[in-house]
Amino acid sequence: MADWDDVRRIALALPGAEEYLTRGNRAWRAGRLFVWERPLHKREIEELGPIDAPILGARVESEAEKLALIEEDPEVFFTTHHFDGYAIVLARLDRIGRDRLVELVESAWADAAPAEDVRRRFGGA
Repeated sequence: MADWDDVRRIALALPGAEEYLTRGNRAWRAGRLFVWERPLHKREIEELGPIDAPILGARVESEAEKLALIEEDPEVFFTTHHFDGYAIVLARLDRIGRDRLVELVESAWADAAPAEDVRRRFGGA
């Protein structure tokens, strides 16, 4: 469904967002990292089995939100032990719809971007 061009387009449309490479993988930040390409590590492949799809890492508001996303749509969202205790969710790009991807990337950006940019983008005091 979605691909890295979709992620790039959505992320770079957000104020202050920039793309860069980290360890050879694409990532986007706006002050802080908010979404990134996240191949599985050897231990994670042992834990989950191989996943032959592009994987997006994304900040979420809380670990509770991460768990809710996974419970709501485990075909798209998942995690590994590596991210236990962290407000980060993994998403299979080949299974996420465009609207859901926009929502995920914008939410991740709002968690990482300067508060003034978030207020300007979404309104509020």
